[in-house]
Amino acid sequence: MSTTSPALQSLRLTPVHARDQEPKWWRSSVIYQVYPRSFRDLDGDGVGDLAGITAELGQLAELDIDAIWLSPFYPSPQRDGGYDVSDYCDVDPSFGTLADFDALVSAADALSIRVIIDLVPNHCSQEHLLFRQALAAGPGAPERDLFVFRDGRGASGQLPPNNWQSHFGGPAWTRVTEPDGQPGQWYLHLFDSSQPDFNWDNELVRQEFERVLRFWLDRGVAGFRVDVAHALIKAEGLPDWGGRADGGSIPGYPFTDAPMFGQPQIHDIYRRWREVLAEYDGERILCAEASVEPLTRLADWVRPDQMHQTFNFSYLAAPWDAAELRRIITTSLEAFDAVGAPTTWVLSNHDVVRHTTRLGLPENVSRPGDGLGPEDAQPDHILGTRRARAASLLMLGLPGGVYLYQGEELGLPDHTTLPHGFRQDPTYHRTGDDRIGRDGCRVPLPWTTTGGSLGFSATGESWLPQPADWSELSREAQREDPASTLSLYRAALALRRAHGLGAGSLAWAEDFTGQGCLGFVNNDVLVLLNMGTTAVELPELPILLRSDSGTAAPRILSPEECIWLSLDDPGITGP
Repeated sequence: MSTTSPALQSLRLTPVHARDQEPKWWRSSVIYQVYPRSFRDLDGDGVGDLAGITAELGQLAELDIDAIWLSPFYPSPQRDGGYDVSDYCDVDPSFGTLADFDALVSAADALSIRVIIDLVPNHCSQEHLLFRQALAAGPGAPERDLFVFRDGRGASGQLPPNNWQSHFGGPAWTRVTEPDGQPGQWYLHLFDSSQPDFNWDNELVRQEFERVLRFWLDRGVAGFRVDVAHALIKAEGLPDWGGRADGGSIPGYPFTDAPMFGQPQIHDIYRRWREVLAEYDGERILCAEASVEPLTRLADWVRPDQMHQTFNFSYLAAPWDAAELRRIITTSLEAFDAVGAPTTWVLSNHDVVRHTTRLGLPENVSRPGDGLGPEDAQPDHILGTRRARAASLLMLGLPGGVYLYQGEELGLPDHTTLPHGFRQDPTYHRTGDDRIGRDGCRVPLPWTTTGGSLGFSATGESWLPQPADWSELSREAQREDPASTLSLYRAALALRRAHGLGAGSLAWAEDFTGQGCLGFVNNDVLVLLNMGTTAVELPELPILLRSDSGTAAPRILSPEECIWLSLDDPGITGP
């Protein structure tokens, strides 16, 4: 923007991040996550499919997104929502065929939308051919070395090889019955017992996944979101671990010591993958799902020779607190700037409580991962919606990449009263119903105001039931309402592109610090979020957009409200 802007010169600014000078699409991208089972069901069987995604791409194009990311659609017994893959180079019949996938990529390309797909390299399904061959081959066979098999401890090998625990509850080891019918070795599964971990110390595993990468790159995908990207390599000797199963730091057991996560050798894998993607045109990308602490270490995943992006879980889990949110944003930008990578921002996905629900919970309740059930304290939906709209507007004003989860543009909450009989998440079953799991954030989308599944399926079938009050949140109900959450997202995403905010700069606006308010300047836009308890007086600047479109006091920023103000009048003056 113009450096002579009087509005800008009047602000006390603390610069943190300079404008991005690299014109690469992924550095400022908006990527929309599609969970195929719950997006749109075109064949009427109650399960979403690839043809349903293709049919609704025009609706997504209206959001001005750069790409969609598809959660797994591969052949799978669906013990973990498709993250238990039995064949990495095909489509599960419940989702369609490879021809349907090709048609989806072609239709998306016609709308200038790229397609990114999930890759699950840490583990596969126990039904994968390679694992079935490993079981049949017996101890010591080369087929077993593709996975992490070990002899058990104890006099007869009756105890697991170490004390590691599964993310989903219970031990991370399962003992097999050998071909001779006797109890035998144990295999490692950091997740469900149906998901054996690959042995990434074996070069054949690395070669197999390079083949998988090329298979999908040849079909036109724009890149891969890499599931559990920090877990592929395990520490030599597989030592016992007294910390959390997910590696999260606790006193005495920091993430940096976790033997199943973040091992240095893992970066060699991604260096090689970066080389493979560089062989293809069109700036194909890798995005890491890496739960790594601290942020300065997470930046190791996005050095110039490795991943392009990584999810920012610190931001997702940030509390409703201006000082803490400012710290996380500053630390994120500084850490990623140090390695020349863009920061990404995310508020919801298929593994966490949707932010409309999360931000409406009592202050002493925090459930970023496991969902809520009917017996839990229920969120304040009005408060959660108000905060979620404000948080979304703040996120879309930040420089870097943004990930949206399907339905957040509708303001969807979790289904917090889902009857337990419908639950499919292995976490719920492996913990003896102690942890509710993630089904509540995976409920099929409402498209219309009427119908048995609100337009998700023409037959009214739905693999999970929708809440009774979702009709008013459907896309049909919101489409023409200028005050709807859908209209807010459409307007914010259009302004984000028009003002170049994704490739923009960030400087904290200190004039608003100390009022429970978070304020920053990105290019020619002043973004203010009131996270305090009292109203904040606004400067006399043109209003571009505000999260509460029905506010009665245009020069007052109420609590739980975010606003974008123009520092250039009129319009954009350029960099």
